Amino acid sequence: MSSTDLPQYKKDFLQAAISGKILKFGQFELKSKRISPYFFNAGLFYTASLLRSISTAYAKTIIEASTSSSPIEFDILFGPAYKGIPLAAATVDKLADLQPKKYGEVCYSFDRKEAKDHGEGGNIVGAPLKGKRVLIVDDVVTAGTAKREAIAKIRSEGGIVVGILVALDRMEKLPSPAGGDDAAPMPSAIGEIRKEYGIPVLAILTLDDIIGGLKGVVSDEDVVRMEEYRAKYKASD
Repeated sequence: MSSTDLPQYKKDFLQAAISGKILKFGQFELKSKRISPYFFNAGLFYTASLLRSISTAYAKTIIEASTSSSPIEFDILFGPAYKGIPLAAATVDKLADLQPKKYGEVCYSFDRKEAKDHGEGGNIVGAPLKGKRVLIVDDVVTAGTAKREAIAKIRSEGGIVVGILVALDRMEKLPSPAGGDDAAPMPSAIGEIRKEYGIPVLAILTLDDIIGGLKGVVSDEDVVRMEEYRAKYKASD
């Protein structure tokens, strides 16, 4: 997909990520020990303008998904601690701004890393989850461990997880288990979550979107390195 094929909100988000140095190019060692030609750090969306750009992109992704053949209906946006907390709060605000009739009463919640044993107590801050349809909002899915923990917490509170929304789908296969052949076909962490829980996982941008949107924006060498990395580590799902 070229940059001209991307919806405008995706183009705007990609440009904000590049200009804000949230999306960087070079050589970065990942937790998997792979050397990636790019790095995305959603923790850097800390200025008002950058937070507005990511919340707008999340909101427009949700709105776009709501018009699909299998729309996601939800009552609460849930932001896993810690990065997910401002993302959920800002996205709820933007949804109400863009479509007040549909999203004006949508709520948000987030979890505590440790349960509070005084005051109101509990693991959850914000809207109660019991009996509610919950959409998880977070930055990325790496191994999927944090998302599985979030799903377990929501379910333990009686909530119904209807999907996950992330900023970036790296479309990258999981490392081979037990130090196996990293060239072997493997699914992605996102694909495994979709399969395990039977829920949709949406993303503002995919690696394909980024590569298509970068052409003519960054150097040809950066684009080639991204394409080579995708070819080497693209997930089988």
